Amino acid sequence: MKGKKTLHPLIATASSPISRPVMVAIRLRKGEAADVRGAARFLAEALTTVRAIAPTAQIIVRGDSKFYTADVAATAARYGAAVSLTTGANPSIDATISQIGDQAWTPIHYPNAFVDTDTGQLVSDAELAQTPYTAFTSHPKRQHVQGRLIVGRVKRLNPQAAAGQDGLFDGWRYHAVFLTSDIQMLQAESQHRDHAIIEQVIADAAASALAHLPSGSFNANAAWTVLWAIAHNLTRAVGALAGTFHARAHTATIRTHLINVPARLARSARRLTLHLPDLWPWQSAWQTLHAAVHRPPRQRTA
Repeated sequence: MKGKKTLHPLIATASSPISRPVMVAIRLRKGEAADVRGAARFLAEALTTVRAIAPTAQIIVRGDSKFYTADVAATAARYGAAVSLTTGANPSIDATISQIGDQAWTPIHYPNAFVDTDTGQLVSDAELAQTPYTAFTSHPKRQHVQGRLIVGRVKRLNPQAAAGQDGLFDGWRYHAVFLTSDIQMLQAESQHRDHAIIEQVIADAAASALAHLPSGSFNANAAWTVLWAIAHNLTRAVGALAGTFHARAHTATIRTHLINVPARLARSARRLTLHLPDLWPWQSAWQTLHAAVHRPPRQRTA
């Protein structure tokens, strides 16, 4: 919880449009949940891993307002990555938003409403605008970052209005995102909202291994956290090898369908036989996984 001093993992995940996130860096920290000390160095470790996996990929670093810092932006640029960071509110952001003209706003309807983190209300309609912006101007000039703000605004309803009555003095709530990529505005805004997938990874951790940290020793708990990250990625690999459905399934689904299998192992004539259940709905996926794991090694070419 925010403001509570306990143990909190700092997690970086990598994902693509066709796959669920896998962890590329993890670190257990002491202190408050909102503490992001060492975030730039942690991001460098994560980007080193991602570049080793996909040297030519277009990388966009997404994060919430705690990661909106000059060091994080500079680290991303050093690895050839763009940033998409929630800015929060500050005088410079507020002044820039106030200069956006009424004609610059584009109405947008979300097919799937999402929860406004400030009010808890479901949001299905909003307006978007973008404007050039230079970030971190309070820092030395070498740390200034050129980009743009994509600003979303949602109507703030007058709480004094009666039910069914239109408000006379409704205002707006603004949410700004700082970007250094050239992705089209609506696509960039949609991609940034997808950074919430990290919450699924955290929920998976809280419901499994990290709900049972084994020790009062910080080092033991840190090692346990790394082991959970390895297990998470291996589970994601199992899903990817099993087929399209499990490639995008939650890890709990993969464990239920493909790992915690109600099977019986029998030994006869020095051979092991695995008896799987009849009419098992995940038989095809499991056989696909088994064939992929046990296929012969790929032949090397000269």
